[in-house]
Amino acid sequence: MRHKPQTRSKVLLADNGVDIIGDVHGCYDEFMELLQRLGYEQTRDGTYRHPHGRKLLSLGDITSRGPYSIKMLQFFHHHVTAGLAEMVDSNHGWKVARWLDGRPVTLAHGDEKVEEEIRLYQQEYGPKKASLLREQSRRLLFSSPSHMIIKRNEQIVAVAVHAGIRDDYIGMDSPAVYTFCRYGDVAGTGPDGRPIRKEWAKERKVTSPIIVWGHDPHPEPKRKNGTINIDQGCVFGGMLTAYRYPEDELVSVPAKRNYSGLTDTPLTRFKADD
Repeated sequence: MRHKPQTRSKVLLADNGVDIIGDVHGCYDEFMELLQRLGYEQTRDGTYRHPHGRKLLSLGDITSRGPYSIKMLQFFHHHVTAGLAEMVDSNHGWKVARWLDGRPVTLAHGDEKVEEEIRLYQQEYGPKKASLLREQSRRLLFSSPSHMIIKRNEQIVAVAVHAGIRDDYIGMDSPAVYTFCRYGDVAGTGPDGRPIRKEWAKERKVTSPIIVWGHDPHPEPKRKNGTINIDQGCVFGGMLTAYRYPEDELVSVPAKRNYSGLTDTPLTRFKADD
């Protein structure tokens, strides 16, 4: 078991633009379709680059529930290493990272699919390549910052975070900040075992900088008090969404199907409330 250095917030310069991607959850085919829609092109070294020098930024939860967690881990390992992309910490990423680190965690809620993928990968490619994959993935997930501060012309213009952040937490470094960024403002667990989520965005008193977040699936992107949620539940049969800065533009592609195996999903619960 190895120890993870606490990862602070990080600054991303967006002078050439940034494309922030919502929760992928192993939906690799939709992710590649979205990259094409955003104008990224594959180069000779196999990486995807934007002709205008834009950067990709993931809101985390690239694995679990869906079919291609390994492909997503490999993509972001290569692109973060090459300086072409960034990714913030997330609840599923944190759980998978601790499992890869040999810690006693229970893989559930789709995380067990990562374990199964890696088991099959080892059968096909052997233990040496599987060990390298595990270590690269572990380092990627553990090195992801709690939140990303986006600057343009030396000004803070946006913050990218997985589940949410209070304004007084921006740029701060503490266990409370990491927990809020991974899980949002949680007020316990309901009788059905689901977390009771407080609407932190509703309570926000300012509207700048823009806070772009995911984690809580909504059928459509949701704007409130200078925040925007771009988790549209792709793995549940919804959409995969990107937020483009500075254009303030949303680009989405539809899911090919519901990969989760669940009939009662966050998206169906929204429809039931209509």
